[in-house]
Amino acid sequence: MEIVDILIIGAGPIGLNCALEAEKKKLTYVIIEKGTIVNSLYNYPLYMKFFSTADKLEIAEIPFISAAPKPGRQEALEYYQGIARQKNLNIRLYEKVIKVSKNEEIFHVKTSKFQYCAKNVIIATGFYDIPNLMNIPGEQLSKVKHYYTEPYPYARQKIVVVGSSNSSVDAALETYRKGADVTMIIRGPVISDNVKYWVKPDIENRIAEGSVKAFFNAELTEIKESSVIFKDAAGTLNEIKNDFVLAMTGYLPDFDFLKNSGIELKGECLNPTYSPETMETNIPDLYLAGVVCGGKDTNLWFIENSRIHAEMIVNNILSKQSF
Repeated sequence: MEIVDILIIGAGPIGLNCALEAEKKKLTYVIIEKGTIVNSLYNYPLYMKFFSTADKLEIAEIPFISAAPKPGRQEALEYYQGIARQKNLNIRLYEKVIKVSKNEEIFHVKTSKFQYCAKNVIIATGFYDIPNLMNIPGEQLSKVKHYYTEPYPYARQKIVVVGSSNSSVDAALETYRKGADVTMIIRGPVISDNVKYWVKPDIENRIAEGSVKAFFNAELTEIKESSVIFKDAAGTLNEIKNDFVLAMTGYLPDFDFLKNSGIELKGECLNPTYSPETMETNIPDLYLAGVVCGGKDTNLWFIENSRIHAEMIVNNILSKQSF
């Protein structure tokens, strides 16, 4: 069986960047991806705009041309998938990695379709696969959505949006403008400061004028077929009619996969152990790249500030080679 220099788990922007860096340094590699190329971006809301400008989303010094100041989901898909196509990157799609184990100096990676051998493994799986559940009665109902794509299904419906992040605010504004009756349930006292600066005044003004209802310092406690129950700032339980719940409560890395791969997780945020200089974990020759490095702190890393991981990892791999 062929032994590649690097096996990369995840074909997101950072996984692609790792492959391009490996190719640049004449190392053999393969990318394993359980979905399509940049699968997480594919599952973003259809009309999502990035916070970063196009130049901050570039990888491998390949220009990202965008007519708009902030590129959107479709432009990003065209850019990253276009790179994979033009560079003919070695990617295995719709193939889930099941187990990573190391026998002496070689990793054995079992997937849903095959088994691979590699000298080094990079985990670049992001965090968009597992919803951060509320763990309340009724969360399993079909009316509850942890992923939001577009507003049209919610026209003339009574919508509860949970949270005040970028995804929550986008969902609230878009569904309101398509005729939904929108109520936001927000744990904190205000709209998050992390919300895109050109969107934050919009949602605050809609709340102030009453177009979008919002309950701050509040918490959803139960979801029923035709209503929801929430606790307000005074601790009083309230029940309102409801057709859909958009639970924009965030997402988490696959911690079980990280632990089963031998990576140590630390603290309440389950931060994976790795060297900030090399991105190497407590398992020699097993590396992390991108958002997965942050554990539950999913706001720590994003495309713009984790593009450097690819070069750091490949340089470290090369430094350990004996000639």
